[in-house]
Amino acid sequence: MIFDATPCQLGEGPLWHPERDQLFWFDIVNHRMHTKGQHWDFPGHVSAAGWVDYETLLVASEIALLRFDIASGDHVKIMDLEHDLKGTRSNDGRADPMGGFWIGTMGLNAEDGMGSIWRYYRGDLRRLYANISISNAICFAPDGRTAYFADTAKQKIMRTALDAHGWPIHPPQDHIDLTGTDLHPDGAVVDAAGNLFNAQWGAGRIAVYDPQGQFIEAFDLPAKHTSCPAFGGADLSTLYVTSARQGIDDPDDAQGLTYKIQTSYTGQQEHRVIL
Repeated sequence: MIFDATPCQLGEGPLWHPERDQLFWFDIVNHRMHTKGQHWDFPGHVSAAGWVDYETLLVASEIALLRFDIASGDHVKIMDLEHDLKGTRSNDGRADPMGGFWIGTMGLNAEDGMGSIWRYYRGDLRRLYANISISNAICFAPDGRTAYFADTAKQKIMRTALDAHGWPIHPPQDHIDLTGTDLHPDGAVVDAAGNLFNAQWGAGRIAVYDPQGQFIEAFDLPAKHTSCPAFGGADLSTLYVTSARQGIDDPDDAQGLTYKIQTSYTGQQEHRVIL
């Protein structure tokens, strides 16, 4: 079912704000953040957000993390993000259970190994992983002790154990291996039971995997390039899904829209970012 019929060239980063009962999402290529019936334009690429309080979001841009005021649309820089690098931008990101914010970067043309995954935590920004081509699938287990992420180009979703403050403590391990298939992991979210929901670029679907990484089922969508899911709605059982028109010759009207799927699953409430 269509949630919003505004076509995005590269829809990404859906965020359900739990205090506002409101969905925000991005069109990265068009430098724009959307909500139902409204949008905000930025001077460069923006791709992901976390909620700080009722009036405030943290927004990841191509060169900085921004404090964004929803009512006024004003934004100020919190911290630089790869501002000294040429040809990169932010991509997938999500707040973690400890109040941190993970954000991936990538080359503007998805150049091999040009991106990284970073974590912002209470004023500290650290690079967690380098040599990433297309950062994606950043999400967290309900107990807060496991993080997931992907390099779409490598067709694997990885998992890593976290310490009590949310920092990785072991090298990443394979969690879901899609090599040898035509499936490419894009954005992902984890529900309250620990199941992982992964948008698979080019496949027009959201695939569901249990906490051990075993396939459960898939939800098919009319948009070929599904890009990222997020749980929302009154009982957190609605799955919102962004999509993209990018890379599709002569796209039809289903491409690039934002969809919603009523599920039998219950999502986690999105975590608050502590600035």
